[in-house]
Amino acid sequence: MKDELVKKLKYTVVFLFLSLLALPEVLAQGSRPIIQFSGIIVGEDTTSGVPGVHVYVPKAGRGTTSNYYGYFSMPALAGDSVVISAVGYKKQFFIIPPDTRSESLTAVIELSGDTTYLPTVDIFPYPTEELFKEAILALQLPSEYGYMAENMDPNVLALMFKNMPMDGAQNYRWYMQQQTMYMSDRYGYRSNPLLNPFAWAKFIQSIKRGDLKKKN
Repeated sequence: MKDELVKKLKYTVVFLFLSLLALPEVLAQGSRPIIQFSGIIVGEDTTSGVPGVHVYVPKAGRGTTSNYYGYFSMPALAGDSVVISAVGYKKQFFIIPPDTRSESLTAVIELSGDTTYLPTVDIFPYPTEELFKEAILALQLPSEYGYMAENMDPNVLALMFKNMPMDGAQNYRWYMQQQTMYMSDRYGYRSNPLLNPFAWAKFIQSIKRGDLKKKN
C-alpha cells in the first residue's frame, strides 16, 4: 500500500513539473492575438490553384489543407511559423508577422516543383549471377526450326490474312470508298464504258494508228 502511494506521488510530481515547463509557452500563446490566416496556393508554371496542399503549424499541431481551387483558411497566432508542403513540390515556410494588428491575413503562396531522379534499377530473372550462368548453360536450344517453317507457309499466311479483321486505316479507306460511290451514284447510275460509242471510236482510231504496236 505504501509503495502505491509513493508511485502516485512520483507521478503527481512529474505531472506538475511538466505543467510548469509548458506554462510559459501557454501564457505566451495566450498573449498573442489570434489571426485568421487564409490564401491561395499556386504552382510555379500555372495560375491555377494546387489542391491538397498541407498548411500546418508544427509547434502547435494544427493545420488544414487547400481545397480544389488551392484556397485555404485556418486560425493562427501572431509569430507562428507555418509550413506549406505537398507531394511533388518543395516545402515553403511562412512566418506570420508578430507585430500584426489585423484580425485576418491573406497571402498568395507559390510552390516550386521538386523533381526527384531515381537511380537506374536492373532487374534480372535470377537472384545471383551464378544461377543465371547455370541456367544459360543448361538451356537446350532447338536444332530445327520446324515451327518457323510451318508458320511461314503461304497457305497459313493467306488464311491468317483472310480471317484478320480490318484495322482503323482499312476501315477508314473502305468508308471513304463507300462515300465516293454514293456521291457518284446519287444523281444517276454509273455509265458502262463498254456501251460508250465515243470510247469505241477512240479505241478503233488507236488501232488504225498502230499505237499498240508502238508500245510493244
